Amino acid sequence: MIAGQQASVPGEGLREARKDSGDGKIVATEFIGLDGIVEDPGGAEAGAPAGWTAFDRGAEGDHLKMAELDAADAQPLGRVTYDGFAAAWPAIDDAAGFGAKMNAMPKYVVSKTLHDPVWNNTTVLSGDPAAEITALKDKVARDILVAGSSRLVHLLAARDLVDQYNLMIFPVLLGSGRRLFPDARLEVPARFTATTVKQVRDVLWVVLERDRANS
Repeated sequence: MIAGQQASVPGEGLREARKDSGDGKIVATEFIGLDGIVEDPGGAEAGAPAGWTAFDRGAEGDHLKMAELDAADAQPLGRVTYDGFAAAWPAIDDAAGFGAKMNAMPKYVVSKTLHDPVWNNTTVLSGDPAAEITALKDKVARDILVAGSSRLVHLLAARDLVDQYNLMIFPVLLGSGRRLFPDARLEVPARFTATTVKQVRDVLWVVLERDRANS
């Protein structure tokens, strides 16, 4: 039970403040290598590839990530990603306001062992994460943003619950590590439409929206 290269305008593809209450959308946002690996872009996990996101995304890349966060009302996180965020973000006070937004946003951490989260505005999801995150769609007006949290994204993808992927693609082959799209064994293919594809300095920004009308 519940106990956070077409478009010319930064942020296009993120439908800001565009829904009525009860129409939340599950958005998975990932830093990803060319071979689909998303593991530990911050280089904090033991044994994970380190420093692979050390490419220039410029001010526009920062703007895209801020617009993505501004479009969200809630942020579910897997336990590993949550622990990393909770250790870093409370001390961050940046001029752009990214840290303030991260700290203020309602966060939902998937865990059966965490009972007293220290990061403010955190709720622990200890039941079926897919069911509990889906239930959030009836409680928020805008996006439900799942950042990193690859195992959680795998679970949601296997149940065809991800409505949109925001991918910042880095020009690097990592060779090994957790991938964004493992063998999900979907009953039918899940079709997506690329609504934004653009180069942002050294990286590529791609937004893929689920096309439920055609699959």
